Amino acid sequence: MTPPSPAAPVFPGVPVLDDLELARLGLLDLDAVELPTGPATVVDAEGVPVAEVDETGAVGWLSPRSSRPFERLHLTGAEIERPAALVDSSDALEAVPDGTRTVVVLASTDGDDNQRDLDLVRTARRAAQQHGYAVRVAPVGLAAPGREQRVEQLARALAGETGTVHDLTAHGGPAAYPERGVVVLLTGLSGSGKSTLARALRDRLVEDEARAVSLLDGDVVRRHLSAGLGFSPEDRETNIRRIGWVAAEIARHGGIAIASPIAPFQRTRDDVRAMVEGRGGRFVLVHVATPLEECERRDRKGLYARARAGEIPDFTGISSPYEVPDDATLTLDTTGQDVDPLVDQILAALALPNDPPTPSDPEEE
Repeated sequence: MTPPSPAAPVFPGVPVLDDLELARLGLLDLDAVELPTGPATVVDAEGVPVAEVDETGAVGWLSPRSSRPFERLHLTGAEIERPAALVDSSDALEAVPDGTRTVVVLASTDGDDNQRDLDLVRTARRAAQQHGYAVRVAPVGLAAPGREQRVEQLARALAGETGTVHDLTAHGGPAAYPERGVVVLLTGLSGSGKSTLARALRDRLVEDEARAVSLLDGDVVRRHLSAGLGFSPEDRETNIRRIGWVAAEIARHGGIAIASPIAPFQRTRDDVRAMVEGRGGRFVLVHVATPLEECERRDRKGLYARARAGEIPDFTGISSPYEVPDDATLTLDTTGQDVDPLVDQILAALALPNDPPTPSDPEEE
């Protein structure tokens, strides 16, 4: 009898791993967790298998996550001392009522990827020495989906039937933190105009924003970050994941990163989203949906013609598929359009300043 194939390993991102930790402790309904489609083995960033998901969506626990800062402070199955308070900011720490026995800090401490949360835990420990309460950590980061609902579930679960838990958190979730970093990923076919939009967006943000803005130009990335990679499907996906990692690092420090790779596959775009949101950043996906015919018409380098002649293998749109995003923040078609109004739309999606730009025209990627 042939043994069953092992479930594919999946890294779903830090927010999902945080949710699984809460669910494992009975502090979050498993139905609220965005599980990968099974069969799959959920692994953390170090490759440690955390849980298995079967075809029906049932979860089996495997092992704890890799070690993290403040691991000993994380909630366990043990009951906390009450009254307790939930906090997610320094302002909330200052509002902890007298007589509180335990302060539960909502913070994602996976590695050093979320400096704000790590700083908050350190601040809470210093406050605890002064006020005499215990400190525990619950992995509910800024990027947690449905954050308010998770906080409410956590408060109810920790309170039990008779305990008191003060919710001092900033309701409204990540929007309560205006300096949250942002990654803008423009995806589309070669020649769709996404690189032109990326450059124009960079120029507008540099002029209007006080925060650092970084454009991860494809040629520069290839020369410095991905030197040695070829153009096989595997190497191209590795290149995109490297772009995603750098962009996520920029976002976790409060900056804005802009990148415009073709990024044809949903799974790779999902990986980039997980990296960004797992570091507390906001991910904005812009699908530059210029039709193939228009992209070919603009092709000054003759790449499409060479691909149709079989000279370029795995060319997106010709001999390799492009998976249209089903989760794009914004969808744009640059056909016959000026750049300015399109950048206006991206800025509106970002909810950032929007001053009149210098006119320019779309061009090939």
